[in-house]
Order: sequence, then structure tokens, then C-alpha cells
Amino acid sequence: MLVYLRVFKESFAFAINALRNNKLRTFLSLLGVTVGIFSIIAVLAAVDSLDRNIKESLSGIDSNTIYLTHFSFGPSEIPRWVRDNFEPLQYDDYEFVKKNVSGIDAVAYSIFGSNETVRYQSESAENVTIVPASQGISKINDFKISKGRFYTELESNSGSPVVVLGYSLAETLFDNTNPIGKKIRIYGRKLTVIGVLDKIGVSFGDSPDDQAVIPVNFVRSLINTGKNGLPGAIVIKPKKGIDVDAFESVLKQKFRGYRGLKADEVEDFFISKVSGFVSLIDGIISGMNLIGWIISFFSLLVGGFGIANIMFVSVKERTNLIGIQKSLGAKNRFILLQFLFEAIILAVVGGLVGLGLVGLIAVISSSFTGDFEFVLSFKNMAIGFGLSTFIGLISGVIPAISASRLDPVEAIRTGM
Repeated sequence: MLVYLRVFKESFAFAINALRNNKLRTFLSLLGVTVGIFSIIAVLAAVDSLDRNIKESLSGIDSNTIYLTHFSFGPSEIPRWVRDNFEPLQYDDYEFVKKNVSGIDAVAYSIFGSNETVRYQSESAENVTIVPASQGISKINDFKISKGRFYTELESNSGSPVVVLGYSLAETLFDNTNPIGKKIRIYGRKLTVIGVLDKIGVSFGDSPDDQAVIPVNFVRSLINTGKNGLPGAIVIKPKKGIDVDAFESVLKQKFRGYRGLKADEVEDFFISKVSGFVSLIDGIISGMNLIGWIISFFSLLVGGFGIANIMFVSVKERTNLIGIQKSLGAKNRFILLQFLFEAIILAVVGGLVGLGLVGLIAVISSSFTGDFEFVLSFKNMAIGFGLSTFIGLISGVIPAISASRLDPVEAIRTGM
């Protein structure tokens, strides 16, 4: 056992010495592996970070939450020209669902696509996403209030001029001033701030921190929500423990009857679940990971070929030394380990440099992107370290074997 440890130690020392004596060659070999490891780990870290931030932004929403819309969130077999003629969902549709479909924990009618400038005295915030929604949206999205309160069912139904601000929007308009009771201007109308949402941070799409939530009936009195207006949707949160598939079937059947659709007619509406949306995201993330691996494979291939080429050159240059070592009693395994360690050290150091660069970029990116956290996970670091070691092993094994099999007399004669 001690003999093998000495062989490993001496082989490692020879490899380090060889790398130190050929600094330019070592640097160029490191560069190839560094680029390869950097490429693949950067892609994996970026995709993982995107996936994590999306999942965290949806964590407050029940995965069984259902969106009833006249448009599809994903691919559809129904032709586009047919979908374009579907009747948008109106407030009356929401009232029908609320009164006639059982098993509902919370339901809301919401309008999409309203971006406005929000003003308070001399302060203003442009292109703010306005979320006109009935009172149930608070329970569905699990809104947490940091100041004030959310609007009531009565205020929602009557269209009261009140507003609940996202955390960042409130800071932009009021800085350190308490916004509760202050009047801001949206749609050219004055609304009273009655609440501020807790800071959510990460988000997929527009962050609730930058939004303003107002009673949907207030907006309906100002903006057209019909076929040529802003689209609306009914958001439904089924009761816990309910059979969601059965609930969806009942909802579809009742809404078909409400719309007067015959048995052979296609639905002029779509029922989408958050869980289906998450599955769609998982599919996209998997595709992005696959593309990242394919692109990075070629970078790793170049790095591996670079190390193999350098090792063959190294064997050629040190043929005479190999012959002398073997003539003095050096075993084949000592020569093999010497060159194998050299290749592995090159690859591992290059991989560590690549990981370091990804970590540095992760820190810098996170500081510039604010709420989006770019994370280099332990899993990705392990993948990077493992890949770099594997590349070194594969790239160095053939040159190392060829060096260990050299005949000492021929090696000395060739090197002279």
C-alpha cells in the first residue's frame, strides 16, 4: 500500500513539475477546458435559476387554480382564425360561474393588459401593470398585506375608487411616507390607497411588487372589455380535497350549457390549470437544458482534443527522459500515472477556473438584476468538477498508455 502511495506521490510531483516548466502550453490547455466547462455550467446555472425563480413566483398560487378564458395559454388544435372569433368572457359569465358551480373556494373576474401611468403629486411611475380584479383575487393569489387592507366584496361590486399598491410601486410613489389614505391618479381618475402588498421579490413576468390592484367594476365603467377591448378571465380556486378533474368536467358542462353550445360544437372557451402551465414550463426548461448540453458538448470536445494534443506533444518531447526513467527501473504504471495526472490536473484546474468565472458572473448578475437571483448550485458545481476530471482522464489515457509502453532503449535512441 505504501509503495502505491509513493508511486502516486512521485507521479503527481513529476506532473506538476512538467506543467510548471511549460507555462504557455499549460495556459493554452487550461483555456480550452475553462471555456468548455464555463459554457456548460453557465447554461445549466442560468436555466436552473430561471426555473427556480418561476417556481417561486408561482408558489403562492394553488396548482389546481383554473383559468377560464376565451384564449389559450398554450398550443391549441383549434385554428387561430376560429379562436379569434370566440366571445370574450364578461362579468356576467363570472357571476354565472360564481352562483351555479359548486366546490369553489374562491373565484374572481380579472382583466388583462392594462398598463397605465400612476401619479402622486409630482411623483409618477410609467407603464405600470394595472390588475383590475374582483375581491376574490386576494384569496386566489394569497396576497399578504403589509399596510392597510384589501378591498371588500362590497367595494369590488360597487366599483369603489380604491387601490392596493405593490411594494415597489408604493416605494416609488411615496418613498418613506405612509401611503394609506393618499389619493393617486390612474386613468385620469383619483383613487384612494387603502393597502400595500408585502414584498414578493422573484416573479415570472410582471412582478406584483410593481402592480396596482383595483376593483374590476371601477375599470369596467371606464374601459371597453368587449370583443374589441381588453380581455377578461375568470380565475377559480377549487376547494381543497376536491376531485379537480371532476370539477373541471362539471365546469365545462355547465358553461357549455350557459353558452348554448350543442353536443357537436367545439367549446368557445378554454379551461387551463396552473399545474398544466407548470408542466409546460418544465418542458421548456428541459428543452433549454438539452440545447445547452449540445452546444457545450462541442466546447468540451475542443478542450479535450486540446489536452490530448498537448499530451502527445509532451510524450514526444520527453521520450528520452521516459527511456532513462524506465532504464533506471521505473515501472510502466509510474510513467502512465505521470502523464495521466498531468492531463487530469490540466482539466481539473481549467474546470475550477471555469466554475469560478460562472460564480463571479452569478454574483454580478444577481446584483444587477435585482429580484432575479442567479444561483450556482452545488449540483452544477459537482457536474462541472466531475466533467473536467472525466475530460482529463479520457484525453490523457491514450498518450499516457503510449508513453508507458515505450521501449527504454528505443526511447533513449529516439530522444538522442
